[in-house]
Amino acid sequence: MTAYRHLHTALWVSDLTRAEHFYGTVLGLPKAERFPFDFPGAWYQVGSSQIHLIVTEEPLDQGQPASGGSKAKWGRLPHVALGVEDLEAVKARLLQAGYEVQPSASGRTALFVRDPDGNVIELSSLSPPQP
Repeated sequence: MTAYRHLHTALWVSDLTRAEHFYGTVLGLPKAERFPFDFPGAWYQVGSSQIHLIVTEEPLDQGQPASGGSKAKWGRLPHVALGVEDLEAVKARLLQAGYEVQPSASGRTALFVRDPDGNVIELSSLSPPQP
């Protein structure tokens, strides 16, 4: 049997500065060294994997607006899932920065947020649930 491991997930973004603020400052992911490509982007380390942000000039259509209004369950949309040690602290940073969050409909200790370009990010607690 062939063994696999996840290396990275690439996401399109329209504004690199805004995306770097979200991933680096709001989520607190460490920036990773990026190969010197001839197009703009940024890489962030997530454990042994990475998120690669790629700037596109094409209009982005993630199926729903990046903020507000929608009652759709974001967990049913394509998304990247990240485990976090302190979900409440990350949630507080997201809310303070003005991002809408949606709790997991499954009852798990998890939430969903959209980055500035509408990409859905799942944040799941790595800590055991409190009684």
